[in-house]
Amino acid sequence: MPQVPQTFFDALAVRTWCGLALRALGRAREEIDAINVYPVADGDTGTNLYLTVESAATAVEAVFTGHAAGSAPDGIPSLADAARAMAHGALIGARGNSGTILAQLLRGMAQVLAVEGESPHTDAAGLSLALRQAADAARRAVAHPVEGTVLSVASAAADAAAGAEGDCGTVAKAAYRGACEALDATPGQLAVLKRAGVVDAGGRGLVAVLAALVETFTGETPVFEGRHRDSGGVRVGLPAAVRTAGPDAPADSCADDGAACDGPAFEVIYLLEAEDAAVDRLRQRLDALGDSLVVVGGDGLWNVHVHVDDAGAAVEAGVEAGRPYRIRITHFGADDVHARGAERVPRERVQRAVVAVVPGEGLAGLYAEAGATTVLARPGEPPASGELVQAVRRAHAREVVLLPNDADLRHTAAAAAEQARAEGIRVALIPTRSAVQGIAALAVHQPDRRFDEDVVSMTSAAGATRYAEVTVAEHQSWTMAGICQAGDVLGLVDGDVAVIGADVTATAETVLDRMLAAGGELVTLVLGDDAPEDVAERLQTRVREAYLAVDTVVYHGGRQGALLLIGVE
Repeated sequence: MPQVPQTFFDALAVRTWCGLALRALGRAREEIDAINVYPVADGDTGTNLYLTVESAATAVEAVFTGHAAGSAPDGIPSLADAARAMAHGALIGARGNSGTILAQLLRGMAQVLAVEGESPHTDAAGLSLALRQAADAARRAVAHPVEGTVLSVASAAADAAAGAEGDCGTVAKAAYRGACEALDATPGQLAVLKRAGVVDAGGRGLVAVLAALVETFTGETPVFEGRHRDSGGVRVGLPAAVRTAGPDAPADSCADDGAACDGPAFEVIYLLEAEDAAVDRLRQRLDALGDSLVVVGGDGLWNVHVHVDDAGAAVEAGVEAGRPYRIRITHFGADDVHARGAERVPRERVQRAVVAVVPGEGLAGLYAEAGATTVLARPGEPPASGELVQAVRRAHAREVVLLPNDADLRHTAAAAAEQARAEGIRVALIPTRSAVQGIAALAVHQPDRRFDEDVVSMTSAAGATRYAEVTVAEHQSWTMAGICQAGDVLGLVDGDVAVIGADVTATAETVLDRMLAAGGELVTLVLGDDAPEDVAERLQTRVREAYLAVDTVVYHGGRQGALLLIGVE
């Protein structure tokens, strides 16, 4: 269906651009992954860019949904609100080196589009200024900028946009053309790219994003008319170096000029809540520990990316600077997808695997011990469908059982399952609505029996498990149990508020009594970090004294949002 072009850079244009960019990166993801040789030949740049933009698009949609339900006259947010949401979503969802840089590019644009106290920059001049700020902000965020990378492509796009005259569509097309020409030149700037016969993967991704910007304002997908155009017409960002690259191109990237085989062993990424001064000190310390350092963000929230040999020291540096969370550590090991240098022997797929979303570090460890591939969902930060698809791929199985463990993730998990099926993976989605239901399903999982039988057994076990949680109300609201006030303790049974109390332990006891009134054989308790120290002992004593032949098992979930999760089966 043809895209209706936007005239000005308003909130609707931001929304359209994010959607088109996500679609473009989805189409180009495998191609970009295949040409990924710098700074590490880890074959995931396309996937990381896709996940970063997916997070940005999700945040923008959330702002539109909020305004539609609010008091705005037309239900449409301002440009500033949409731009800030785009930048924030990209920041918290940034993946990998290129994704982190893309997040800073979007943040730089938002700094212009969401400027306070001035008329909105909705015209061509505003777009040009935003692209300039984006390129400059991204370059400042990288500790040691290297030419022939996405930074060069971004700068060229901004330079070309500055010389364009006309409307937003004209500026976008000029930026896109300048980016294509810069991308075409990257093999001449980095020997590792020339040797592999490819252009820079991050720059290729940015060209796709800028092509989406052109489509936003013109309604047409541009076709590159540069010197590598062949008789069939080369689509967006596909110069000769890309078209001649094969799937094994990254294998020769290990060299002494920018992608050394003896580079750092780990990639460390985390979100960080910290003050500017502390982040300045953090940059200096991480720069001394490793390379590929990119720190993006501001206003108290940062995304930190670095390659190091001592992953613990990189995390400790974050702890000294502020509060790091959503910590991801990837080992560039010989048997890992991030391996560099030698040819890799494809790992044989296992027959069956379980992929589960879990709300805390403690449960992630428990699920992993049981053989599941886990996706950690932080409070208020649900995983995107692309992250679930990535976990399914990481499981490397012919058959996958997917446990979302959250009713709100049902549609996200369904989209991920559909995409994985399109890649030839047999996926069964069990609609678990709580981590305790997932535990019950995992307990009866038997990978050596027929797939359908295993799925039926796991589904039955999950369905036979009632679930509850004890949490604290953040604001006044109407509930099934009456009106609650901020600070009240809430007991939710099967997703609905059943008890409103003042004490965590007393509320938990009441919830447990209601659940066991219908019978049960096993009670599962999952404690959050902020749960009272005595709550597990009190509940175990109550079960032992009041409910004969009912067993209790206790797990520590870590930072999981709810104070307590309860399962009865």
